Amino acid sequence: MTALLLALTTFASTLAGGAFALRYRSRIHFILAFTAGVLLGVVAFDVLPETFALAYTGGIDATWAMVALVTGFLLFHALEKFVLIHHGHEEDYASHRHPHVGMLSALALAGHSFMDGVGIGLAFQVSDTAGIAVAIAVIAHDFCDGLNTVSLMLVHGNTGLRSKLMLLLDAIAPVVGAAATLLVAVPPGALVVYLGFFAGFLLYIGASDILPEAHSQAASGTALGLIGLTCGGAVLMYFASRLA
Repeated sequence: MTALLLALTTFASTLAGGAFALRYRSRIHFILAFTAGVLLGVVAFDVLPETFALAYTGGIDATWAMVALVTGFLLFHALEKFVLIHHGHEEDYASHRHPHVGMLSALALAGHSFMDGVGIGLAFQVSDTAGIAVAIAVIAHDFCDGLNTVSLMLVHGNTGLRSKLMLLLDAIAPVVGAAATLLVAVPPGALVVYLGFFAGFLLYIGASDILPEAHSQAASGTALGLIGLTCGGAVLMYFASRLA
């Protein structure tokens, strides 16, 4: 039930991201830089330690978790390039507006958000600490998902109403994903592999997607400040994990 309640928080986070995209797009690089640090900290100080601890107590070879981590990283890299969910260079083709491309991209983000909810639910099957850590990462990431959904819809010439409807779909998706895990119990071996896979996903969106996006939108002379925000996000998660 805790997983479902936290998934409801992702609903609000996604909507907030979409609203932010409509009003404060020029300042989003500061939030993106901090979010990248949060994701890095979650992987290093929560998800991976929990993965190794679960593998140790269950007598499971942790190598498979690392294989899953690399697989997750590369799979989401491929999906981002071939399913058109990346928008870091949208200014290069802003003159070519194709509403259906925006719709397909937003649907891909909604599918990804569904898996975010599944991730929260499965992490709670490992432990409350792992579940809360993953939920924090997803909540932070879903803010960016909401922003991305609206941005992708608008840049491809979709109406404001369509953009808001797709934002609502993206916000509901993680709640549905988390609810689905209440009906399924996953064995420890599968959870170890899953946590490794999810760590690879978080590393990818933090280091290869969100962080470059933050710097690509920033004005010259702000790089040091952005790096400081990224470090701050990682440090925050270090202390948060110690308190947990």
